[in-house]
Amino acid sequence: MDKRDHPILTDQQRAIPQLRWVDTFSRVLDTKFRIPGTDIRFGLDFILGLVPGAGDMLSLGMSGTLVATMARHGASPKLVARMLVNVFLDAIVGSVPVLGNIFDLVYKANYRNAELMREYYEEGKHTGSVWPVVIAVIVAILVFMVILVWITIAIFEWILSLF
Repeated sequence: MDKRDHPILTDQQRAIPQLRWVDTFSRVLDTKFRIPGTDIRFGLDFILGLVPGAGDMLSLGMSGTLVATMARHGASPKLVARMLVNVFLDAIVGSVPVLGNIFDLVYKANYRNAELMREYYEEGKHTGSVWPVVIAVIVAILVFMVILVWITIAIFEWILSLF
């Protein structure tokens, strides 16, 4: 049996009803079902991603609820920031037709976030300041924006060169 069929969080974490819900719902969103004859698992997040726009927004809302629940039950600010990066990456790439669906099959942001929560409790990982994560995200966004502006200018220059 695939390890993704088993609880993600520790027994101690699962003793808290809200975290038991996080564990179960994370698996429902990302690994509940298996493509017959393969080890490829998927969940409600993948299925919702097949509905353009609305499915992605609904999935983002459910992922956000999971992160908020984990934050209310002990996740450090740094851990919450890492989880939000996972959720937003899943939402952004997941919104791209076809590529986003393939990404959802592989990335599994909600499952990853539950694993991060387990590591935080079991191994003391993901503690410390949130600022390195925030700064890295801001830098990545700025680099992405610069690249988009550069591509836009290049396209306009190419179009103008045709005339």
